[in-house]
Amino acid sequence: MAVSNADLKKELTYAQKAAGVIVSLGAEKASYLYQYMENEDLEALTLEVARLGMLNSEQTEDVLTEFYQSCLTNKAVTEGGLEYARTVLEKAFGPQAAQSLLDKVSKSLKNREFAFLNKADIKSLYSALQNERPQTMALVLSYVDPDKAAGVIEQLPPERQVRVVEAIATMESASPTAVKIIEKEMERKFSSILVNTNIKVGGVDYVADIMNNLDRSSEKTIFDGLSINNAELADEIRKRMFVFEDIITLDDRAVQRFLRDCDQKDLVLSLKTANEEVSAKLFSNMSSRMAETIRDDLEITTNVRMKDVEDAQQRIVGIIRDLEEKNEIVILKGGKDDIIA
Repeated sequence: MAVSNADLKKELTYAQKAAGVIVSLGAEKASYLYQYMENEDLEALTLEVARLGMLNSEQTEDVLTEFYQSCLTNKAVTEGGLEYARTVLEKAFGPQAAQSLLDKVSKSLKNREFAFLNKADIKSLYSALQNERPQTMALVLSYVDPDKAAGVIEQLPPERQVRVVEAIATMESASPTAVKIIEKEMERKFSSILVNTNIKVGGVDYVADIMNNLDRSSEKTIFDGLSINNAELADEIRKRMFVFEDIITLDDRAVQRFLRDCDQKDLVLSLKTANEEVSAKLFSNMSSRMAETIRDDLEITTNVRMKDVEDAQQRIVGIIRDLEEKNEIVILKGGKDDIIA
């Protein structure tokens, strides 16, 4: 399916840009890139190429220019570090463009390096790092999620806590060679730990993820049954997930943000069975014109199937969860997720 004119005017996603490069290179040259890609990435890229359809000449030129700049930046960083790369890029593109390119590549490198630690739990991370020097611990913890880093630091003796935090705070950059050496050693240690450690499966968090992806009817049936058999477990699962009625827990900015992405028909359908609190929360964050239109549509929308209402609510919840994954909004789920504005 070809990309429409309206889509062509939109900013391309990272995945679409990657697909654009592949299409522009042609099958023979693209095949050389495929040889260096993981199967998972290859499948995702192939799917994106199939979806892309076409790009106009201006977008194609922009995508290839960005690809060339990224290749040059990666090469400069790998060969001589960030400061060497900055010198090269400033001469080629000027100070402002150089800084922008370095920011992108630094983020990309950080996401790629120590990627095997993304699946590690706090206990495994601590086991792999507890005997390392503070500087090494600081480097590794800089590549994992902050909550995991905090979990590791909490288990250290007070003196080592201070030294590790100080090392993280004063860390500016590390040579690619040093990062690779430490990454290889950590991967070896982590692999050894996994061999001798039970793998965590299931659990309340996993069930919450499952429930978040069920249709509303199945979700209700399961919770009704759990509430009878194990009310405490049902409450614990609810705390870990987000349902349509939890819209009232979102701050106003988050509500205003997800409303921009909602289909107006879905809003009308979802409000057919919404309680007063949810309705008030939604209407108070709409423009007066939008609120008036939806109220008018609610009056003339009759004989609606419950399944249609539940599907509409589920689509809205899906939008909210997607925005949370992109870090555009925050969903409070209790415990450590509580925040102070």
